[in-house]
Amino acid sequence: MGLTSVGEPPILMRMSQRLQVLLDEAEFAAIRRIARRHHMTVATWVRQALRAAGRDEPSTEPRRKLAVVREAAQFAYPTADIDTMLAEVERGYLGDAP
Repeated sequence: MGLTSVGEPPILMRMSQRLQVLLDEAEFAAIRRIARRHHMTVATWVRQALRAAGRDEPSTEPRRKLAVVREAAQFAYPTADIDTMLAEVERGYLGDAP
């Protein structure tokens, strides 16, 4: 038998990694209360919390983002009054010549 037992949801049957996290009693009790409040097992709540934390992480390193911004700041880009820009965009959508 694998990591899951008979009767587990099919999604758990596909999982292949086990993560062990040691918590003190107070931390575990708090997580258990939260999981119960959401009508979930502790394991399901922890998986969802980890996925949410992963989604909140930036997709690239902050240093890389800063390098891109600094590089872009070295150039002069055309700008205009917002009303002028919106009018030009609208004309483009309508196919009108400038």
